[in-house]
Amino acid sequence: MKAILTKKVNMTQIFDESGRVFPVTLLVSAEELGEGTLVEGDIIAVTGTSKGKGFQGVVKRHGFKGGRRSHGQKHSEREPGSIGGGARAGGRVAKGKRMAGRMGGETVTIKNLKVIKILPESKEIFIRGAIPGRRGSVIKIKTK
Repeated sequence: MKAILTKKVNMTQIFDESGRVFPVTLLVSAEELGEGTLVEGDIIAVTGTSKGKGFQGVVKRHGFKGGRRSHGQKHSEREPGSIGGGARAGGRVAKGKRMAGRMGGETVTIKNLKVIKILPESKEIFIRGAIPGRRGSVIKIKTK
């Protein structure tokens, strides 16, 4: 298993010979792409840090439905509702309870991505699909 450190440039699209379009992410290597390092068609795993989204509520962070939009709801449309307590949790908030908080900024690995195209002279690598992180973030590529 080999690993290469790269930098995310942006997303674009590439057409194949038959005219089909593929969404790709363009990465630029920190190092020289020698023979056998990466080959077009390789299946790889990519690791990066996801975009930070700051403090988010339960609807965005965990996909909660929220309260009804009618019949007496004044300010509780996007609130979590009851969080337990009493006898069930011993009168406290149980550990791991899904609540509002900071979202994103975590290390994410995406497996089984395909290398579409490699330009060794400019050290550019085109990988099919989306990759975690913002433009300019460091991305680690692992080959199998």
